[in-house]
Amino acid sequence: MSKTARWRSAALPIASTALVLALAGPAAASAPAAATATTTATDAAADSKPDAAGPRVPATSTHRPVGTTSARLVDRDRPDPWRPDTPSRELMVTFWYPTDSARGAHAPYLSPELSTALYGTDAPAGVRTGAVAGARPAPGRHPLVLLSPGFGLSRTTLTALGEELAARGYAVAAVDHTYETLVEFPGGRIEPCLVCGREGTDPDFGATASRARAADLRFVIDRLTAPGGRGPVRGLAVDPGRIAAAGHSLGGAAALEAMGEDRRIRAAANLDGTVWIPPTGLRSRPVLLFSAQLGGSPGATGNWEDSWKRLTGPRYWVDLPTAGHLSFSDEHWVVDALGSRDQLPADSGPDLFGTVRGERALAATRAYLGAFLDRHLLGRPAPLLDRPSRAFPEVRFAK
Repeated sequence: MSKTARWRSAALPIASTALVLALAGPAAASAPAAATATTTATDAAADSKPDAAGPRVPATSTHRPVGTTSARLVDRDRPDPWRPDTPSRELMVTFWYPTDSARGAHAPYLSPELSTALYGTDAPAGVRTGAVAGARPAPGRHPLVLLSPGFGLSRTTLTALGEELAARGYAVAAVDHTYETLVEFPGGRIEPCLVCGREGTDPDFGATASRARAADLRFVIDRLTAPGGRGPVRGLAVDPGRIAAAGHSLGGAAALEAMGEDRRIRAAANLDGTVWIPPTGLRSRPVLLFSAQLGGSPGATGNWEDSWKRLTGPRYWVDLPTAGHLSFSDEHWVVDALGSRDQLPADSGPDLFGTVRGERALAATRAYLGAFLDRHLLGRPAPLLDRPSRAFPEVRFAK
């Protein structure tokens, strides 16, 4: 979370994880086909074959069927913040949601083309998801959770978290913030990360990016709550009175900023991200802070200490001392599943991945974020937030 260590993810797609995944070798020939625009059963047909190879997204805690689709959304009322000459903001969003049927082909994790562009290998394209491509959403209005990934990271790195929340009954929207990572649009067009590198030279970059991402999240809410059922996912209805935002790294900072700017967001969670704009305007709404190694440095701890003092509503700060910065994303368990974590450069492994296994870190992230959302969006009991747990003895309450 420090302003140095917690930018590590910016270089990740072309550095440490790219090396580790490349060492794992190429993906199997039966890897899923490209995921570009709205995902269809045809796109995912390879994943339904009995001989499909590659690691699988860890099963959800409820085993409820989950559907998914992706869509291109265009905000024609806002110029792109990173390309002012572009009169509209173009985004790719993946949606996960409850469905009543598990029948159908599972969605691809990401396309071989995007995988190769991000990591230098198509190995991650062999990951098998647990969500049915294009499945019809379950009836009723669902609480909505917006997800924002770390800087330089794809929205696909929040797939396991998105599937878990959907299996719990939430509609989930994970947003790629264009030009802050490589983004694949319909037709196979891949837009570059135009601003990668600026985080190290522009002292205002974190605040600027937080505000830009907050605007992206607010636009997605607008689209999903549009009157007349004209949202981007046919048949998916969300409850406008039960909306939360969560994110990893810079995405966590953006979640807090979005809630400060938008009263529709009722709760926010920051997964190991430096807070670049002091939290204001939260109006006593609940916040979850989930850190790794208490931020990894005294400066990082101080960043959250200052934010903690500004939170006036229900607040929770839990820490996973054995985790690394990427333990809150798919990057960790995917590297473990490919069996190549021990080939990380020695100076990057502890900060990025800690010592915990990826699936264990994912289980803790799913459990604590799920409990937080269940309590504050659904009004359900969540004793996990009140005291140390025998189920997760390694998780500590920092406050």
